[in-house]
Amino acid sequence: MSSDNLKKTPLNAAHRELGGKMVDFGGWDMPVQYPAGVIEEHMATRTRAGLFDVSHMGEIWVEGEDAIPFINRITTNDVTKLVDGQAHYSALTNEKGGVVDDLLVYRFDQGKLLLVVNAGTTEKDWDWIAAHDKGENITLTNASADYCQIAVQGPEAVDIVKALTDTNLDEIKYYHFTTGRVDGVESIISRTGYTGEDGFEVYADAKYAVQLWNKILETGKSVGILPCGLAARNTLRLESAMSLYGHELSDDITPLEANLGWITKLNKGDFIGSDALKQKKESGLTRKIVGFEMTQPGIARDGHDVFIDDKRVGYVTSGSPAPFLKKNIGLAFLPVEFANDGQEIKIDVRGKHLSAKVVPTPFYKRQK
Repeated sequence: MSSDNLKKTPLNAAHRELGGKMVDFGGWDMPVQYPAGVIEEHMATRTRAGLFDVSHMGEIWVEGEDAIPFINRITTNDVTKLVDGQAHYSALTNEKGGVVDDLLVYRFDQGKLLLVVNAGTTEKDWDWIAAHDKGENITLTNASADYCQIAVQGPEAVDIVKALTDTNLDEIKYYHFTTGRVDGVESIISRTGYTGEDGFEVYADAKYAVQLWNKILETGKSVGILPCGLAARNTLRLESAMSLYGHELSDDITPLEANLGWITKLNKGDFIGSDALKQKKESGLTRKIVGFEMTQPGIARDGHDVFIDDKRVGYVTSGSPAPFLKKNIGLAFLPVEFANDGQEIKIDVRGKHLSAKVVPTPFYKRQK
């Protein structure tokens, strides 16, 4: 598909000016990397700061007196436990317990919540959510086109955003948010991210995207901030063992199998898929996601087959070099009897069965 037919974020021209290498990402024209390269972008985020355009993500407002019970019925996590100014990670599940999408739920107040969903599934999610409105007292708004979303991540991220706002960022705990001005622009300032680092995701009116992007780059220049593309975003989330929809999660993969039991509150009351998930938990999982590292030179990639004693037992869901850890790592589906730390496995890399072993996740955890 030519870039003319692809969706574009408000920062498309800015990426091109910075020499971003543009690719088709789920129907969006997005930068996969910039001239500094993936490793440099990854290392900048781990040691200094990285700037990411995540404006392709979807934003859906749920408002009205039934907003909380409605969201609680269509997602796995317990929305009743959220307080104003708090967000949590959750999933939409189908009747079989498979994941329609993973998402963030933001509570502004009891009648106003924001769902942030994946770019490639925004339309599917919107249709799914709207189809499950049983006439509750809610108003649904797909506001995805109205917002830009810019993520500043890394050890220097907090100080960079502090320089641009009067909001007391020290008061915002991890997975909490507030509204305030960033470079004079009314924004949602959220202490969240997809890199394993501290930092903020800033949501604002799409028309201010270029202003905010350029100002954050300029402010972070002295500490070595770099704009980062999709490739570094992927290696960063993989080092932190964070799930990626379409890889560790899908309509046929349950959150329990993807090590997301912690966002699956089976005792909160019924939600879509809860019966299937309870049954799966009681009967015992047959497979689960594990982390692995290569013990022989070679890079396992998504879709590569996993073998034990020459028998195919599973497959790689995500795999790549880990620039900060200087290892080749990945996530894979294995039968539960083999999903133990230290288990030796072989991975078919271009016809060669290369050695690897199961290791604990996350592979990387930042020092607090």
